[in-house]
Amino acid sequence: MELLLQIINGLSIGSIYALVSLGYTMVYGIAKLINFAHGDIIMIGAYTSLMMIPVFAKYNLPLWLTVVPAIILCVILGVLIERICYRPLRNSPRIANLITAIGVSLLLQNVVMKIFGPDFKSYPKLFDFPPLVIGRVRLGINVIITILLTVILTILLQLFMQKTKYGKAMLATSENYEASKLVGINIDSTIMLTFAIGSGLAAVASILYVSSYPQVQPQMGSMLGIKAFVAAVLGGIGIIPGAVLGGFILGIAETLTRAYISSQLADAIVFGILILVLLVKPTGILGKDLKEKV
Repeated sequence: MELLLQIINGLSIGSIYALVSLGYTMVYGIAKLINFAHGDIIMIGAYTSLMMIPVFAKYNLPLWLTVVPAIILCVILGVLIERICYRPLRNSPRIANLITAIGVSLLLQNVVMKIFGPDFKSYPKLFDFPPLVIGRVRLGINVIITILLTVILTILLQLFMQKTKYGKAMLATSENYEASKLVGINIDSTIMLTFAIGSGLAAVASILYVSSYPQVQPQMGSMLGIKAFVAAVLGGIGIIPGAVLGGFILGIAETLTRAYISSQLADAIVFGILILVLLVKPTGILGKDLKEKV
């Protein structure tokens, strides 16, 4: 029973990794860019929610609705970052994009640090419901909401990609830029939409994260973002189901390590998994080896 509870907790934190890694994998799959500032958009979402809580409390609105302004601000921020920082470098060497992404990440962290200070700020309880009791297992409502919401959002994202005109444009762009232009797809708008969707998912992930770990600070997105990136690579970066699978595997591995081996070794195990995958199957679990003709 203890093992089952730990696996469910692993699925919960893995769900957050999955939501964040969806942003990484979508941007990489379409723009061929590793957006290391993505983790800091999560931090912006958490601070936005925290700042809006007094306003929502004043009007007796549910605190979880602060996810709405968090999504709006994160989407705007994601679009602005793409438009101002990445688009002018689209045809530049990848190292230029990588350095820019790190610069944007540090800029966001330091701006927030300047405004709110470097200290941790406590975050109130969002979901004030009694735990769900199944036999001898007691599940916190935030755990259930996190897992269910991740599954629902992943299914909706898959349907969007496969059934809508914009989703098909994103898939076509990820396959071939030039061919997409020839059939009338606006590459700039498609990449901007990708950043907007990824940033919106990051905002949702930020609310779920602080509901389980109720504190915020300017560097909270760094390690979370790196682990989500590991999840994306583990599942197969550029592949949406792979990002979710990688997130779940990573979350369960981390939780079981903390519970049965050592808390100090949890991060080492996570990055050990990344090294193992890169050595054995660099394309990730769901990735396919593609041979390029010269």
